[in-house]
Amino acid sequence: MIETAPEILFSRLEMMQVTASRRLTNEDICIVGIGEPSVACNLARLTHAPDIKLIYESGTLDTKPDILPLSIGDGVLCDNALTTVSLPEMFQYWLQAGRISVGFLGGAQIDRFANLNTSVIGSYHQPKVRLPGAGGAPEISTGCERVFIIMEMSSKKFVEKLDFRTTLGFGDGGNHRTELGIRTKGPLAVITDLCVLEPEAETNELVVVSLHPGVELEQVSDSCGWDVRFCHDLVKTPPPTDLELEVLRNLKARTETAHRGGNSK
Repeated sequence: MIETAPEILFSRLEMMQVTASRRLTNEDICIVGIGEPSVACNLARLTHAPDIKLIYESGTLDTKPDILPLSIGDGVLCDNALTTVSLPEMFQYWLQAGRISVGFLGGAQIDRFANLNTSVIGSYHQPKVRLPGAGGAPEISTGCERVFIIMEMSSKKFVEKLDFRTTLGFGDGGNHRTELGIRTKGPLAVITDLCVLEPEAETNELVVVSLHPGVELEQVSDSCGWDVRFCHDLVKTPPPTDLELEVLRNLKARTETAHRGGNSK
């Protein structure tokens, strides 16, 4: 669906990517997931946070890709990186030692306490779909100071109960995360194509704090597999600026050209 703003047209996907990018700052050291997290993080780097340090779990530090990578092993991540380190150094020295401020993740399923599934749809032993698996997400969700999640919203993705809990958010809710001995903050926001959700104080259940332009409460409720709640001071998400859209679209265009075998410059 296309939304309108003065002299601006943007899709819900673009709305989600721009909104997610705004969560990042110049001071952040961010470990980036492939897909939507990569779009949001590189958009931030190319707009309001040029000094952000982007890290991919394959070991590329302070990378500045001209196009979006196909995977964490894509060579474009090495081309403009400060350096590339080994996986043991990435996880032990950088991630598990608490040197990374932000983790940006996606998933196939998420529940009301921001736990993620990237393993299977259906039974683990006889799944309907076998997904890529955990990768570094479990370590990212516990080792980074804070975490942001970006996912398109639907009742198939936002579920009452995960088919498999791959990555910890707030576990069973409340203080479960800290009871497990985890001292990092966990997921502070889930950015979707319809709204933004944040964990409620005390319960750590996700509640809607912001609606995107043109989105109604019923659309969010119908797209969520649990009885989602809305905060009392619900606000409207600011629409993308024309600069954000221009940079985002140019990034996607360069990426598409490069992946077709053309010149990305």
